[in-house]
Amino acid sequence: MKIIPLILMGCGGVGRQLLQHIVSCRSLHAKLGVHLRVVGVSDSKSLVIASDVNQKELDDKILTKVCKVKLDGSSLSKLTGVGECQVLSNSESRTKVIGIAALLGKSTGLALVDCSASSETIGVLKQGVDLGCCVVLANKKPLTSTLEDYDKLVSHPRCIRHESTVGAGLPVISSINRIISSGDPIHHIVGSLSGTLGYVMSEVEDGKPLSQVVKSAKSLGYTEPDPRDDLSGMDVARKALILARLLGRRIDLDSIRIESMYPEEMGPSKMSVEDFLDSGLVKLDNNIEERVRKASLNGNVLRYVCVIEGTRCEVGIQELPKNSALGRLRGSDNVLEIYTRCYCQQPLVIQGAGAGNDTTAAGVLADILDIQDLFP
Repeated sequence: MKIIPLILMGCGGVGRQLLQHIVSCRSLHAKLGVHLRVVGVSDSKSLVIASDVNQKELDDKILTKVCKVKLDGSSLSKLTGVGECQVLSNSESRTKVIGIAALLGKSTGLALVDCSASSETIGVLKQGVDLGCCVVLANKKPLTSTLEDYDKLVSHPRCIRHESTVGAGLPVISSINRIISSGDPIHHIVGSLSGTLGYVMSEVEDGKPLSQVVKSAKSLGYTEPDPRDDLSGMDVARKALILARLLGRRIDLDSIRIESMYPEEMGPSKMSVEDFLDSGLVKLDNNIEERVRKASLNGNVLRYVCVIEGTRCEVGIQELPKNSALGRLRGSDNVLEIYTRCYCQQPLVIQGAGAGNDTTAAGVLADILDIQDLFP
């Protein structure tokens, strides 16, 4: 039986779903000859670890309790009386995780799984790499930090997986890696990588006002609590940066031209969420309506996409042919078109659900299993 010890950092929606997947897949994994031994789980305030990380684990009863505590909106510090485990405060957790990494990294092996949305994990991940740990990421921030941080994290390519940083569980990163490994040069990538903005742009195409569509998206749970977090394009820019760096581009986030869907005077520092939704959004309707009309006259549609071509890397609204994969996009799916020497006339198209805790967590779980051969 192949045993993979792991520490999960971040126990929000994706992290919690990952633990549920691990518990529910025990019999399947046993048939595959692999066991995921969860030795620690952390949130922003606390770390729960097995009483003996060398031999023991947080059993399924504890993991189920962890999920319940987090679903209730509580901190892991509230976890008591559930078995053989320790609960440490945030101030102690970093040192403890690095200690476990030093203990297990080059003996049994250890996977550091980052499902947080924080940049505070970067230091721990970098030290983990030096200590022989594998790294599995759903968190985009480590790979969109400085080039120095990026180079450290990817310095042992076999030991890092990050499929869920772009397109949730879609096989985006693995497909690009396979193309690169085959020697087929990638010339051009264009993709709709935000389920929220994909939904918004396909709905305004039908003639609905932007303000109405954004409010509808918010009520459906497609947007962040403040929709400007989606409309700013920053999330798409981070995904574009990950893809560009994968292709060898030595760029930072500030190298990417980002088109925000709202003006600076409607930014979070200038206008409250309520004011933006009540009076700001409606002022954007006419501009988008006119752009949709002009695109339609050209036989095109508008999509919010990332474009990577040569030294160009940008995200924003583009006119695209109606009959292209991106032009046909409806709803909240992600679509990526990859143009290479082999896929020059008809691109390689990857499409499917590109958001959601369930699909993202499934992608993380698949990544963990993908590194099993690195464990004794």
